[in-house]
Amino acid sequence: MLKDLFHKKKYASITLYKDDNNEKKHIKTEDLKQSLDMRIEDNEYPRIGARDRINELIDENTFIEYDVDLKSANPLNFPEYAEKTNSAVQKTGQNEAVITGEGRIMGESCIICVMEPNFMMGSMGSVVGEKITRAVEKATEKRLPVIIFSASGGARMQEGILSLMQMAKTSAALGKLSEEGLLYISVLTDPTTGGVTASFAMQGDIIISEPGALIGFAGPRVIEQTIRQKLPEGFQRAEFLLEKGFIDKIVHRKDMRNTLSILLNIHASGGEFNA
Repeated sequence: MLKDLFHKKKYASITLYKDDNNEKKHIKTEDLKQSLDMRIEDNEYPRIGARDRINELIDENTFIEYDVDLKSANPLNFPEYAEKTNSAVQKTGQNEAVITGEGRIMGESCIICVMEPNFMMGSMGSVVGEKITRAVEKATEKRLPVIIFSASGGARMQEGILSLMQMAKTSAALGKLSEEGLLYISVLTDPTTGGVTASFAMQGDIIISEPGALIGFAGPRVIEQTIRQKLPEGFQRAEFLLEKGFIDKIVHRKDMRNTLSILLNIHASGGEFNA
């Protein structure tokens, strides 16, 4: 199978659950904004919301959302954190910085997680980690492939060590998925940085990126200030990482749905594409 061509390291399990209503919700696909296929200067894309991306990718009337009502608390009583999360909810219409669920892409079943860049810059707190972990565990249980679209500024500082724990927790869940021989496709969008890059974003069996996406741990300005050297042209952009072997393929947004469906089909059929 396609999965057999790729290998990942295994990780220890760390569990940090935050129980809430586990209700599933059916999402109706709507017409997507024209900006989905737009390109801007320097080969970059305008950032789009998680809901729009799901509507673009998932077959109509097939998406079932997971953990709709799971919301962030303020475990460290961080000043103004509640106000910031409430503002993000109002801005995006989402309870957190990731949407998870299951559906079909051109008839191929999968479980998908899509990060919301407009919710506190897609930062990963305990709820983001919990939702992704639950989705991956559901994929292992149902023996379905996983696709994760990353768009994040990294771990959420307002949750301190609890946000950093999500790196290990999501990695552990993906390690178990790998042990079961199931496929994980990671799709990197602009930006994919910090703790998200250092955990699930770079663990894909197949790693795809949109053109021009910023991908890295620390940002280029931080690195330049630290090492006091000028970085190479295009450093940490998708094209640079493809050249260096960090990602497998760059895919135009308009081709993403077809590319993902082909990969899912090859994996489901044991290595033979059924057109």
